[in-house]
Amino acid sequence: MLDRDDSAVQAQWARIRGRLREEFGEAAFRTWLKPVTLKDVRGGVVRLAVPTKFMREWVETNYLDRLRVLWTGENGNVRTIDIAIESALARAGAAEPGPEATAAPVEPAETGDEMVVDRGDFAGRLDPRFTFENFVVGKPNELAHAAARRVAEATTVPFNPLFLYGGVGLGKTHLMHAIAWHVRRREPSKRVIYLSAEKFMFQFVKAVRFKDTMAFKEQFRSVDLLMIDDVQFLCGKDSTQEEFFYTFNALVDQNRQIVISADKSPSDLEGLEERMRSRLGWGLVADIHPTTYELRLGILQTKAEQLGVAVPGKVVEFLAHKITSNVRELEGALNRISAHASLVGRPITIETAQEVLHDLLRANDRRITIEEIQKRVAEHFSIRMADMHSARRARAVARPRQVAMYLCKQLTPRSLPEIGRKFGGRDHTTVMHAVRKIEELRASDPNLSEDIELLRRMLET
Repeated sequence: MLDRDDSAVQAQWARIRGRLREEFGEAAFRTWLKPVTLKDVRGGVVRLAVPTKFMREWVETNYLDRLRVLWTGENGNVRTIDIAIESALARAGAAEPGPEATAAPVEPAETGDEMVVDRGDFAGRLDPRFTFENFVVGKPNELAHAAARRVAEATTVPFNPLFLYGGVGLGKTHLMHAIAWHVRRREPSKRVIYLSAEKFMFQFVKAVRFKDTMAFKEQFRSVDLLMIDDVQFLCGKDSTQEEFFYTFNALVDQNRQIVISADKSPSDLEGLEERMRSRLGWGLVADIHPTTYELRLGILQTKAEQLGVAVPGKVVEFLAHKITSNVRELEGALNRISAHASLVGRPITIETAQEVLHDLLRANDRRITIEEIQKRVAEHFSIRMADMHSARRARAVARPRQVAMYLCKQLTPRSLPEIGRKFGGRDHTTVMHAVRKIEELRASDPNLSEDIELLRRMLET
């Protein structure tokens, strides 16, 4: 079957793989080239195989020319390279689980509250409040809302994956539940799974322990819509990331929709493999910004209507001004004052709101801003406030600026891109570098560590 004996061809392939690893680096090799297998060499044609259609397209686009050159250099008879698709499920099923999957015994899990499938006991686990009709749209969330609507209403996959990210309590989970509800109502026959990344890992570990990985793979790779919440939980979990990577590829190959949420954008998720980070950013990445005053007003008014409670306009405005953290706290505050009015029989006023919400209002009053951090750090290190935004790279200026970026990351809910913009329009990677640098210096420089602790105490009091 082979132009030359099998061992000679295998030796050629081994040398070619070695060259590819050297030329493209370990990360690219492991992601795209290591899964490529040699099937045979016949009549001047090299036949290779890859697990998925997407991988074949990627290899053909990015590596085929180099493969052809390397093969011609090894075997002058080679004229053509064909790449076929071999079962991804069979390949993944043959893989040995990593140390994470076998590290500790895990008891069999009961049906998780967070999982939803198209038929069975999980359907009722979706929160009935979290629909598109109950989602208040404003400038901070309009892109994420529009993208979620498009996914829910589309007859074909518009972008894959849809990646929603933002801080706690800003509406990511609401939009994911809304997509699931809409799809179930429009097409009840569609198979939908919604669960947290933590639950995905738990189910994977359980499947490995009970030697039932094939059933696990079939369950997750045969759905029409897969939704994974809080994917940042997979950071640092290499074996689960690998399984999720294969699941992701299999679903994309079948043109099935994937929706993912996280607290940061794919590029900011530390501890995530580069191939996974690249995949997550491949579709549409939509961020949900912190709420504006106008959006908070709209949310409060909508919530009050749903509760059937008459809340004076002045009280609504007071809450919208005072509680700026997230939607969850805002709605919780309205629930508290309406419950108090109902139980105690006192009218809802600004005074009663202040009394009932004193702890929440105090916490929000103490919220630290980026500008406040910049001012404190500039004063402490005797530099100008303008230096926080300037392009100056002298160490006397750059180090305090890095300290300020570090404190912004530690003490505020702002994302890395938002912090970067407040420091003269810098890129988020600059902020990441500053945070890592200060973390390293704190471990080796007690004076700097003491300065940072002093600044932290000053800012938090």
